[in-house]
Amino acid sequence: MSLLLAAVLGYLLGAIPFGLLIGRLTKGIDLREHGSHRTGATNALRTLGMRAAAAVFLLDVAKGVAAVLLARLLFAGDPMVEWAAAVAGFAAIVGHNWSLFIGFTGGRGVATSAGALGAMSPWTIVILAPIVALVIWRSRFVSLGSIIGALGAPLITAVLAGIGAATIPAISYALASGVLVTAAHADNIGRLRAGTERRIGQKEPVSPHA
Repeated sequence: MSLLLAAVLGYLLGAIPFGLLIGRLTKGIDLREHGSHRTGATNALRTLGMRAAAAVFLLDVAKGVAAVLLARLLFAGDPMVEWAAAVAGFAAIVGHNWSLFIGFTGGRGVATSAGALGAMSPWTIVILAPIVALVIWRSRFVSLGSIIGALGAPLITAVLAGIGAATIPAISYALASGVLVTAAHADNIGRLRAGTERRIGQKEPVSPHA
């Protein structure tokens, strides 16, 4: 029962469409009608600008953190508490990517997955973040950095678990979220292979609805 409740909690938190809300508040636009048609920070950067994108990113990260921490708080003392936290974190990504509040559309889950991972295994983020940042800086592809981060997270978490710095539920979360985030980038992977993927810094022309 705790796992089911954690999943519902995580999904509802993740489904809050901060990107869409900020797009409407700052420029009067629906992010789903511009750029990649996603509601995450990368599309916000291209369509809304740096400050709005930073706000979207931080709020989406917060959804993942909140899902894990609330699950731990609600199910404290339950022997399955860390598994409940992992389920809540994963469900938050599902909610972000397929939000019931906006017709089961959303983002790709990168920021939300990173937030939950940081709450599940902080050292994984400490190690992984500089790697992802370097890949994005050198390649200018946010998608490539995101995919490498998603694939690297379970490997790093497993190594940390081997030295007692992470848990089995954290490994499971990192693996499941890594698969989900990578799958959400299927179209990006196709464009990367074709050489048509958009680099960071490329803007999308937008205009608010009349």
